[in-house]
Amino acid sequence: MDDKLKAIYKAIYEGEAKAALRLKLFAKQADREDLSQIAQLFRVISFSEEIHGERALRMLKEIKSTEENLKDSFESETTVAEVAYNQFLKVAADVGDKASSIIFSHSRDVEDIHAKLYKKALDHLMTETQTTYYVCQVCGYVSDGVLPDACPVCSAPQNQFREFK
Repeated sequence: MDDKLKAIYKAIYEGEAKAALRLKLFAKQADREDLSQIAQLFRVISFSEEIHGERALRMLKEIKSTEENLKDSFESETTVAEVAYNQFLKVAADVGDKASSIIFSHSRDVEDIHAKLYKKALDHLMTETQTTYYVCQVCGYVSDGVLPDACPVCSAPQNQFREFK
């Protein structure tokens, strides 16, 4: 693929992914304000943005075999946890922003857990073990098969976890 087109598709993917997440969050806010029709509109457009992002990823040939996707995801999560968030933590400490330090620390710890989950999935790719996951809705921590009493990363109570079967 031409380098200029590749750059365009990367920009499309990044923009559409950001828009999809932003719109999902806008939908949650509209739901909190009892504006269900507007929330629905945000969710519908978010889904549409995801389609645009998916098309860009497919053109970039970023969607590969499951094994390759797991390996790429493991490497990405490891780099984010070990490099990016440690740099973010340093900046937060340098400027004295304790709230950002907590958010970055939680995110770093959760990214490390994501990497371990990808590694475990790679190790058991052929067994197709069925697992229930529990995701902390405060910090994003993922528990593999066990609903914790409290989040080990941010201490959120059990009722803050969402179950994924």
